[in-house]
Amino acid sequence: MTRFRSALIPLAIGLLSLAAVPQQALAAPPKPVPSVSAATTQQATTRATCGPTVRGASVDARLTSLFTAYGNDNSRLDDWTGADGTYSLKLPSGKEVWVFSDTFLGKINPDGSRPPVVEEGGTTVFLNNSFAVERDGRLSTIHAGTTAKPTAVMPPRDQNHWYWAGDATLAGGIVEVTYQEYERYGTGAWDWRWHRNVVARFAQSRLDQPISVTDLPSSAGVSWASGILKDGGYTYVYGVEDLGSPKYMHIARVPGQSLLGQWQYLKADGTWSSNEADSARIMSGVANEYSVTKVGNGYVLITHDTTEVLSSHIVAYTSCSPFGPFTGKQAVYTTPETNGNIFTYNAHAHPDVAGNGLVVSYNVNSFVNTDHYRDSSIYRPRFIDVTFG
Repeated sequence: MTRFRSALIPLAIGLLSLAAVPQQALAAPPKPVPSVSAATTQQATTRATCGPTVRGASVDARLTSLFTAYGNDNSRLDDWTGADGTYSLKLPSGKEVWVFSDTFLGKINPDGSRPPVVEEGGTTVFLNNSFAVERDGRLSTIHAGTTAKPTAVMPPRDQNHWYWAGDATLAGGIVEVTYQEYERYGTGAWDWRWHRNVVARFAQSRLDQPISVTDLPSSAGVSWASGILKDGGYTYVYGVEDLGSPKYMHIARVPGQSLLGQWQYLKADGTWSSNEADSARIMSGVANEYSVTKVGNGYVLITHDTTEVLSSHIVAYTSCSPFGPFTGKQAVYTTPETNGNIFTYNAHAHPDVAGNGLVVSYNVNSFVNTDHYRDSSIYRPRFIDVTFG
């Protein structure tokens, strides 16, 4: 079992598996979803005053074609041909940093196929995380190591651990990227689990290696990497408690810009606590990656609908505050790629990326390993523009 087989597919279908849940979470019975306080109930009744209505969604042709052309370009053989994760961060210089998890590097054959990964006797390099930088409509890949031997920008501690990327933010000119560390504890295909959350800090001019790596709160079994939003003097961090099905949203916040500050956790009664154990299950139905974005006077939660198994549906919820309650489920888009072995997952928004509306990405994958060699277009992000009334 190679790292490709044990990481690429579990990143997607493991999102529905208990394998990615800490052992202590598996041993404990599910906690009841907390009741909502009177204040938040009243807020939900006023959603119409600040909750935007989804008007429509269409393919973002610019971004979709940008990544298609870049993935097919063989002018360099140590650059991006496909990935998932797909977070983004706008830098003051105007550059857009695209943050990826599992990534293919190498060449694409004339018929659109991809050589197998190095671990399976081919030439394609497989990394668990990478960056791509966009400037003036052109992309370039950032990896560590060398051109001849690329390595992940967030290196693992050993061969039994790896990092998958979460959302990113800018603090004092430093790029802060959340990562989830996973660990292998046996030889079976599913003998791996989530281990901890960290934040890696990068200089804007040196994205191929972190300045520092710092532990983030990890004691409650919540992956604090789903999304980040700066609003009202706080940096809100959205997480997921992944029980396979269901998955629960958790919300934390940090005063100021940096994730290295003092964390506070949203409790069931709508107040905040400095104790991670008080973090409440805010709602179910979110994916491992989702987003909360301010739109007009309200806030929009974009996610794949995990109330359905391997759903093709992207949905939205709205709120009057960045910490909910998120109500009024609305249909956004049905992913056309979903069919047979092909499935889609982890939709979230990119509010700083220019588009005809709110730009949303989602990932495409296959249950069949060889599909990624037969058709290189599968394992690439898709982009849509969502408009609101």
